[in-house]
Amino acid sequence: MSESITYQYARPSQLRQAGGNEQLFLSQYSEIAKPEASCFFWGRLNEAFITARCLLTLSKIVQSSFNLSPFQLAMLKDPIVTAGNKTLRFEGFSHCAGVYGRVDVLAAAQDGEFPAAGTTNVDFNAPMLNALARIRPKQSVVLSVGEKEVSLEQEGQKVIERKVPLPTKWIKGLTTVQIFLAQTEPFFRFNRVQAQQLFRSLPKGNPKQDYYLSQRGSRPLFSPMKQAKAVCVGGVHRLRLLEPLLPLAQSLEVYAQPEMQATTWVLSFGAVRFTMSLSRETWRGFSGEGAALESLVADVPQTWIERLDQYSYANQTFNPTLLAIDENLNEAQLSQLTGRLAAMGLLGFDLHDNAYFYRRLPFKLDRILRLNPRMKNAEKLVAEGKVEIVARSAAKIEARVAGTDVKHTVIIEAERARCTCTWFSRHQGERGPCKHILAVKKLLNG
Repeated sequence: MSESITYQYARPSQLRQAGGNEQLFLSQYSEIAKPEASCFFWGRLNEAFITARCLLTLSKIVQSSFNLSPFQLAMLKDPIVTAGNKTLRFEGFSHCAGVYGRVDVLAAAQDGEFPAAGTTNVDFNAPMLNALARIRPKQSVVLSVGEKEVSLEQEGQKVIERKVPLPTKWIKGLTTVQIFLAQTEPFFRFNRVQAQQLFRSLPKGNPKQDYYLSQRGSRPLFSPMKQAKAVCVGGVHRLRLLEPLLPLAQSLEVYAQPEMQATTWVLSFGAVRFTMSLSRETWRGFSGEGAALESLVADVPQTWIERLDQYSYANQTFNPTLLAIDENLNEAQLSQLTGRLAAMGLLGFDLHDNAYFYRRLPFKLDRILRLNPRMKNAEKLVAEGKVEIVARSAAKIEARVAGTDVKHTVIIEAERARCTCTWFSRHQGERGPCKHILAVKKLLNG
């Protein structure tokens, strides 16, 4: 399978100057069939300066890597934008997919119209970034997301957008990071002064060991010493990406996944928020995690997915309670459907709302489902009859799965599963289940 999806925008993005105001138009790309919409959003940004600074920081995340070569670094510069439910969301990953960033522009930060809900990939080339950097406080900027006559014109110069490749690891990362976000719990909330104090305790260089965030009295700090009730942060130097935003932020909130496999940092600017999630290891991005695999074990009827897609597209939001009522789904079915949709990348997660939001990815769903080789291998094991249930009770299931010259033993007890294979011995479930556990669960759900 190709490691990237190459496409050509129909036309470039543009930044125009008219009557002393700057108008930003973002080009649309999609390979899915939806009713044609010339525009997802058009209107004025009330917080243009803050939004511009957040988008510049997001672009730094997208252009960063913490484990890739200079050649790989030159590949990608494009965030993803979702418009709907009176909110604009810009998302992106570092090249290594270990850092996820999102800019949420809420209703109070913009004054415009949403003719249609949609998600598109956005071109942020160098002239666009330079133009964003020139935006000043209280400056009027008009933003349009969708298909327009596009070019980048400023001071008589016109910039045309280039053809870009989109790595599949971005799509895989989108499916995994949202599941981690839904699992995270709040740990700390700091004001602007405390946040700046905390970042002054960041170690120099690129430390290899984990650091721990704790609070002594009112003062937060990072330390290499493990402490009770502290947040474990791997690759803590990656947080320096947030430093330009600290003087402008009202507060910093810190969340962590229960096993500390990911931490999330949310800067609030009132009606604009910046969210950044870090994977535990700098060398292991969200795209390589297996958090989404459990949600893909049980088969969900395609009709459910299609109904949810149409329901959310029409309502520009995801309300599981109303969906359950409309489609007569019970709690178990709804949980199953929500998990699968998140695993497919159709749902993002908003920590402040503590709820999923609908994101219509500009990619075919079958492409997303093909991105999990462990699940494909598990289905193959089941299809070839290599899975045997040897004991089954209400409390415990034991199975044998045929491998290469060996049979692996899988034991499932309540929510815990383990396997005798090398993969499970190495990762102990921290990177999701192995293909043998997945195969047993797939057989049981069949």
